[in-house]
Amino acid sequence: MSHIVLNETAHQQEQGYEDAGSLSLFGFWVYLMTDCILFATLFATYAVLGQSVAGGPSAADIFELPYVLGETSLLLFSSITYGYAMLANHRKDKRRVLQWLGVTFVLGVGFIAMELNEFHHLIAEDYGPQRSAFLTGFFTLVGTHGLHVLIGLVWMALLMIQVQQRGLCCVNSTRLSCLSLFWHFLDIVWVCVFTVVYLFGVI
Repeated sequence: MSHIVLNETAHQQEQGYEDAGSLSLFGFWVYLMTDCILFATLFATYAVLGQSVAGGPSAADIFELPYVLGETSLLLFSSITYGYAMLANHRKDKRRVLQWLGVTFVLGVGFIAMELNEFHHLIAEDYGPQRSAFLTGFFTLVGTHGLHVLIGLVWMALLMIQVQQRGLCCVNSTRLSCLSLFWHFLDIVWVCVFTVVYLFGVI
């Protein structure tokens, strides 16, 4: 009899965790919708300011497509490696999850390092955000995306610690799913940034 009660209690607890996880995922989808509005506003602002160079450099003058393609490759590969982490999570393979998260983290750090180097180079050439409306829009849009990636990296590092300590419990699996949504969302936004800001700007 006691075994039946214990099994029922464990099942109820597991069901409660699953329900809470579903609510967390729903809430995170709502958050992503607000982020979509934020980036849509920034893209619209950039579209308006993109030609306002105030006698300064245009996009074609300052952007180096091969360099930006390197940044893009790092972020796109990080999306693939995070996908492998999620596959390992479904198999409850803690070691593989941590390995793929580690690779994803390194790729994300590489992306941020390249972006900061680009910003440093532009500012050193006196192409900072105060130079023109075009550069203000550029730094705001790309910088906001970079800040989101940095937040994702901090979140990823903390989640790796939690997985190491507590394993792939329901709570951590839900957090992995939320971070997966966030990370892939940032990849999609970056593809839009690359196309609208860099590719169209140079062409």
